[in-house]
Amino acid sequence: MKRIFCWLSAIVILSCQTAWADDSGDARAEYIRSHYAKYEYRVPMRDGKTLFTSVYIPYDHSRKYPILMQRTPYRVAPYGAGKYKTQIGPTEAFEKEGFIFVFQDVRGKFMSEGQFVNMRPQDAEERGGDAVDDATDTYDTIEWLVNNLPYNNGKVGMLGTSYPGYYSTVGVLSGHPALKAVSPQAPIANWFFDDFHRNGAFVLPMAFKFFDFFDQPRDELYTNWPQGVQLKTPDGYRFYKELGPLSTVNDKYFHRTRPFWNDLTEHPNYDEYWQSRNVLSQIEDIDTQVLIVGGWFDTEDLYGPLKTYQAMQKAEDDGNVRIVMGPWTHGGWHRTDGTHVGDATFGFSTSKWFQNNIELPFFLHYLKGAPEPKIAEATVFETGADRWRQFSTWPPKNVRDTTWYLHQGEGLDQQPSSADQQPIEFVSDPNKPVPYTKEVLTGWAKNYMGEDQRFAASRPDVLVFESKPMEQDLTVAGEITADLWVATNRTAADWVVKVIDVEPGFDEQSQSINPDGDQQTLVRWGVIRGRFRDSFSDPKPFTPNKPTQVKLVLNDILHTFQKGHRLMVQVQSSFFPFIDRNPQTYVDNIFAAKPEDFVKATHKVFVSGDHQSRIIVPELPGQQRP
Repeated sequence: MKRIFCWLSAIVILSCQTAWADDSGDARAEYIRSHYAKYEYRVPMRDGKTLFTSVYIPYDHSRKYPILMQRTPYRVAPYGAGKYKTQIGPTEAFEKEGFIFVFQDVRGKFMSEGQFVNMRPQDAEERGGDAVDDATDTYDTIEWLVNNLPYNNGKVGMLGTSYPGYYSTVGVLSGHPALKAVSPQAPIANWFFDDFHRNGAFVLPMAFKFFDFFDQPRDELYTNWPQGVQLKTPDGYRFYKELGPLSTVNDKYFHRTRPFWNDLTEHPNYDEYWQSRNVLSQIEDIDTQVLIVGGWFDTEDLYGPLKTYQAMQKAEDDGNVRIVMGPWTHGGWHRTDGTHVGDATFGFSTSKWFQNNIELPFFLHYLKGAPEPKIAEATVFETGADRWRQFSTWPPKNVRDTTWYLHQGEGLDQQPSSADQQPIEFVSDPNKPVPYTKEVLTGWAKNYMGEDQRFAASRPDVLVFESKPMEQDLTVAGEITADLWVATNRTAADWVVKVIDVEPGFDEQSQSINPDGDQQTLVRWGVIRGRFRDSFSDPKPFTPNKPTQVKLVLNDILHTFQKGHRLMVQVQSSFFPFIDRNPQTYVDNIFAAKPEDFVKATHKVFVSGDHQSRIIVPELPGQQRP
């Protein structure tokens, strides 16, 4: 796989999180205009507020149709009965198949009444009376639709990507009996672990750019996005470093006019504020059919689909929850053809395969009574080998843990050190943090998760550990655990671990030089803010120079390191500006850190004896059927 380049402005960031892109041309738009009638309604909720809802009903009234709904905070534009979307289904095949398509502005956004709450706690049942939340709004909407829309067959489906994916998950929680099929796609699950945090570490450019637009309060109903701040440089690395401590953001840019940003900075730990917004903890009794979709190259919501699947799988016993993980970026199964990510090619249109073999058949069966498709519980794309695999569960049942130990001399081996070895030191400087990408942009690199890591490996503050060439294929399926023994001469540190596939520079079979010689393709990475090593709710500083165990679980992969390739692990303490700078002086709230708190630190990684650092890899045995 090759290097990946992409640029995202703040506006593009927002549009990328809608369910699908308008890129199909005039013919598709004309088909919709000539085959569907558009209506706009204000659907009443139990507390008297109304939610703006746009509906497209087929002109062919000879039969009844299921309702396919998306609830979104990103607006249902264009507004006006005579103004039509150029796409109303996730694919053109949905539009030609015939559904009643419904789009709704969620409570408090754009043309819907009420107050918007980010990742609103689903607690209306506990509060009782006419209390509302996103689940009750979904229930009330479905109830109104099936009782008021003509030509509907009484069956409802939901889908959406990113935030609309979260609303699809919440749709399952609503428990409405007419809701028969739901597809949460790249769903948000828990904002302390996806989107704006990674294990408590703050995702700076994503939060800054997103909440600049999304978090502005409204005084009245509106149809357009508000203006955001104008940055004076295209260089995000420079901008975010010169921004200084995060405590300066309000003084310089937001001026306390972004309510959720303010809440976020006042809750640096995994306290009740975040716990109440963890939709995973509220999943129970799954009665509808669910198809969860995610992408291995998703920079925003990779945690979400994997953890949503795990939570829903535990909450059902009828086999009605399935997951698809493909080689896609955020929403790439609809916005791209899935043949490549940047320069990484997969040999065929993985998006078309998914759309034709899984997505459309899923909804046709459960909403229109078409023949039941043969969809495995887990349909997962295997990177490295570039093929789809099907499993009865995810991760596969027959994986076995294998351990790879970090050694002096940049070694990585399945045998622990046989003799005492000195820990490996490096200096971490907050004024020169390790960049996470070679791209120059103020947002975040959409495709950095497949980028060649040689730009980082050459830095003195990045430790590199590399295996010998593989004697046979190594297939890894599931979560990788990094079990590090570390020390710092200060009181705070982040720890970043990257798992990398090194392509050989010389092809032994053809006796030729590989022009991409020894490319270090990022397979998976993870970070943990060291203060959360024992508890996300009860942080604590490091004791200077004391060996300390730090465990970090990386999000799942299904990847084959081919014979002749090498397994590489890189360890570092910054990943900037994707992750904000750790001052390396312990402070109670990192969002309140002062300039003098940011200091150089000498970090150590231990590689022998009782403090042997290692990674634990779930290996899928070769030559076995799934």
